[in-house]
Amino acid sequence: MKITFTRKELVAMIVPLFLEQLLVMLVGIADTFFISQAGEAAVAGVSLVNQFNTVFIYLFTALASGGAVVISQYFGNKDKARSSEASGQLLMFSMIFSIMLMFLVLIGNRIILQLLFGNVEKNVMDACETYLRISAYSYPALACYNAGAALFRSMGKTSVTMYTSIVVNIINVIGNYIGIYILHAGVAGVAYPSFIARTVAAIIITVLCFNQRYAISYQMESIFKINRTMLNKILRIAIPNGIENGIFQLVKVALSSIVALFGTYQIAANGIAQSIWSLAALAGATFGPIYITVIGQCMGASDVKSASFYFKKLTQITVLFSVAWNAIVFLLTPLMLRFYSLNSETVALTLMLVVIHNIFNAFAFPFSGCLGNGLRAAGDVRFTMIVSVASTIVVRLVLSYLFGVVMKMGVIGIAWAMVCDWSVRAVLFIWRYKQGKWQTMRVI
Repeated sequence: MKITFTRKELVAMIVPLFLEQLLVMLVGIADTFFISQAGEAAVAGVSLVNQFNTVFIYLFTALASGGAVVISQYFGNKDKARSSEASGQLLMFSMIFSIMLMFLVLIGNRIILQLLFGNVEKNVMDACETYLRISAYSYPALACYNAGAALFRSMGKTSVTMYTSIVVNIINVIGNYIGIYILHAGVAGVAYPSFIARTVAAIIITVLCFNQRYAISYQMESIFKINRTMLNKILRIAIPNGIENGIFQLVKVALSSIVALFGTYQIAANGIAQSIWSLAALAGATFGPIYITVIGQCMGASDVKSASFYFKKLTQITVLFSVAWNAIVFLLTPLMLRFYSLNSETVALTLMLVVIHNIFNAFAFPFSGCLGNGLRAAGDVRFTMIVSVASTIVVRLVLSYLFGVVMKMGVIGIAWAMVCDWSVRAVLFIWRYKQGKWQTMRVI
């Protein structure tokens, strides 16, 4: 059974995903602006809680990715019944898992915050508590949306999630405006719009997932009964991915502590550079799910030859797109920096950080990130997890301390450690791909 994707089909998957990621990022910038109008305590509280929330967001994403691999493989195998069953099991487990986390956070709200941020001022802690409580209400909606998005992305219908994202992000921005400028509700004024937007997104995507006109759809019997075999297939992909992302987040927290040692102007330059990096990283964020859909469908159909072809084709497209996009972002960086009140030293350091990041994001990340997603889609999750966790700890964390603190390179050293991490992963993932062991993996 030969799986083929025309150029038009690939473009139809890539463009909506890129626009969706870009929209989410722009709305994130707007959120930051609205939050800043609520005062410094609100900004600090939301910032701290978002670090904590990111862990759960990554867990829901890892679970959805595991589901997407299984759904894609069944879809590629033309087994629509089991594709639908896998999507139903993903929704069921996502809801149970997210509701458990929601109650855990709601019950232990104050205890969790005291353990994490016990030394902050009272008004900041109050803002944290309010924002975390309202955020927790949205965990089930977030998990529900990710499960539905996994279904549509597995079919290659990324335009569905893009249009849904447009609607809910408009709701979010309008809600933030009302909450801050009309109701003057402070932290709650930005928290409730996010909760409402996520709930609307979950409702829209779920209603669409029940639509029988799509090749894969939710079936009630698959949602309200546990199929251990199917769940094991999903979790066999999701758990290693979740561990990998969890370790990465913990290392990011540790790196934040190291950056805090370097003085005000370096901290400022690093913070601004990271906001620009997130824009540059949109290329990688776009192509990661494409690999899962395409390689997953090929491997589900046992079409190893097509999988190998699309590994090469997608990598070529990813590198070309990444080079062009990172170059555009760098050229726009001096213009973006004009919106900040910075001294010349901070501007120069920020530019240097962006140069280092963008060069390696263009040439190394397509292999360390996107190619790794392709290997996961083929079922090679254990190797990719071990490499990613080991590289994150041994290369990124250790070299950050060595370069940044011991060799006194500051945030430049942190940036070099980051790109060394990408480079090591890229080399190992390319080697793994060429070795061909992924061709023998079985998910379904």
